[in-house]
Amino acid sequence: MIIFGTKGYLYQLAILTLVCGQCGNPSAHTLRKRVTKFTLFFVPLFPFSTKYLTQCTFCGAEQQVSKEQAEQLQTQAVSGQGGSGGQAHGQPQQQPHQRP
Repeated sequence: MIIFGTKGYLYQLAILTLVCGQCGNPSAHTLRKRVTKFTLFFVPLFPFSTKYLTQCTFCGAEQQVSKEQAEQLQTQAVSGQGGSGGQAHGQPQQQPHQRP
């Protein structure tokens, strides 16, 4: 018997102050990287999906951004331009739902 599946990892890359496209409020947004890895016998082997997202802390709306946009936003947060100081390279947080 072979047991395989996927496991998701969520990394918080930075916290930025942006104007939300959904609610229009200038508020803090978290920049996150979501990585889904293929697992074999519960051991994560390789990533097969990587997505970058921003989430408004005021209304909760999420927006997917490209890798280039995420890197640019992270650079702005670290340098202090348009960000609230930012947290670079946060700790991974597991997604609440996993698919076996």
